[in-house]
Amino acid sequence: MSNKHENISLLDDLNENLKADCENCFGLCCVALPFAASADFAYDKVAGTPCHNLKSDFRCGVHANLRELGFKGCTVFDCFGAGQKVSQVTYKGNDWRQKPELANEMFEVFPIMRQFHEMLSYLNESLSLKAASEIHNDLHTIIEETEKFTLLGPELILKIDLVAHRANVNTLLLRASELARKEALRQLKNPKKLQKLAERGADLIGANLNNANLVGANLRGAYLIAANLKGADLRVADLIGADLRDADLSGADLTGSIFLTQAQINSAKGDYETKIPSSLTRPLHWRIKK
Repeated sequence: MSNKHENISLLDDLNENLKADCENCFGLCCVALPFAASADFAYDKVAGTPCHNLKSDFRCGVHANLRELGFKGCTVFDCFGAGQKVSQVTYKGNDWRQKPELANEMFEVFPIMRQFHEMLSYLNESLSLKAASEIHNDLHTIIEETEKFTLLGPELILKIDLVAHRANVNTLLLRASELARKEALRQLKNPKKLQKLAERGADLIGANLNNANLVGANLRGAYLIAANLKGADLRVADLIGADLRDADLSGADLTGSIFLTQAQINSAKGDYETKIPSSLTRPLHWRIKK
């Protein structure tokens, strides 16, 4: 069994590498990925074509006004540090403008790298869950395997069976979640009746879950678009992949929620009373105390 100090050291290293560093990226999310005109984007863009707002230095020309100009989707995207990994490690600082022959391959590698980094982020969080200590060795092993994949050359990265690896990762994430939620329900005092929900991936679009007791709930992949979660108790709920776009989290308690990302928080509504994990930042567009 790995010791506590080894876990902390590994977590610190992973955390640093899993944060987006746009200064060291070649604007890959603004080029490689497509988007369609919608409430999230002001116009259509095909994959491999630079966004109109991308400047020659790979900076966004409208970064400070993305929401106002119709690019809300950009504010809820997170590459988990994949952008700088592809730019500075995989392609060793050679950008697609100076070496256009690398462009198509680089744009294919980027979304794959993002998936690896997203998996590392969730695995990293699982390693911090004390209740999941019985699988920490397995987590260490698959973290090392995933990190090795991210350090391969582009040709090899494109040949990896991503689906199979993600399935192996998901097995451990599910186990970590089950252990953490079971322990939370045992320790937390919840006089309110727990809200009964459908299985993971539930369609809860626009659902009224006002003040619902969702402690330890399995909300993996749930569609919570525009749901009313005002005052809901979401402590230690598993929110991996949950769609929280325009969900109202005003006054909700998400303390200790599992696998909740900054992008999910950014896509939701909230206020000064919303409690979020200390690892996340309160979005600027949330209502503040008057």
